Amino acid sequence: MILKGKKGLITGVANQRSIAWGIAKSCWEQGAELCFSYQGERLKSSLDSLIQGEGKTATTFECDVTKDESVASLFASIEKDFGKIDFLVHAIAFAKREDLDGEFQDTSRDGFATALDISAYSLAALAHHAASVMNPDGSIVALSYIGGEKVIPHYNVMGVAKAALECSVRYLAHDLGKLGIRVNTVSPGPIRTLAAKGIGDFNKMLTITENRSALHRNVGTDEVGDTVAFLVSNMARGISGELIHVDAGYHAISFSFAEEEAQRKPA
Repeated sequence: MILKGKKGLITGVANQRSIAWGIAKSCWEQGAELCFSYQGERLKSSLDSLIQGEGKTATTFECDVTKDESVASLFASIEKDFGKIDFLVHAIAFAKREDLDGEFQDTSRDGFATALDISAYSLAALAHHAASVMNPDGSIVALSYIGGEKVIPHYNVMGVAKAALECSVRYLAHDLGKLGIRVNTVSPGPIRTLAAKGIGDFNKMLTITENRSALHRNVGTDEVGDTVAFLVSNMARGISGELIHVDAGYHAISFSFAEEEAQRKPA
């Protein structure tokens, strides 16, 4: 087990379909001891149920990433009640539903600030405090999406936020590298999560990705989880500032005749 003896913090678990939950399960399978952060009692109740359903025990901590004092309190509590950590998984993103409809040019000033604050700045805030409670050779992994690299209809301001997140990862890799901490990004293909419900035509996105990707399928949270488990392990000790796609090769394909052939098939 590549994470035996390692401790990590997982953020952003909303329900059993969350990519963060898939990551947690992969890390557990590889021997890690985990703690979790949550925002609000509703998510705490859901998180507790998920942990119990896996037959696990884990310490949970409340954190509102929009408040500096809450982030500082999170890591003070982790150091006191859980101990030093070896890795952090950032799986936090949010944009107002109305800013995911229509066109990017219609994004409100407040909506832009909210999306960038929660989806991108939160990584910098968490990393800043995590560094002080992280063991040598620590690792931070953030989750992005190809909408941060290329235009994806209905992704709008979230795409801009993901681009900021990916750039933040590179700067954090530079800053924290002198402490021996690695920082990387994983970019999964579309997965049917709670957050995905806010993206228009999501079913079409799944179909297009399946037809166009190199492997002609979509990916699951378990595949993303296994990749993250690798990145936070010592096996990836030479990787930092990297963006790794876990999308069945979709990002590498401009177009595919398989997509055209799929459209010709009778329903």
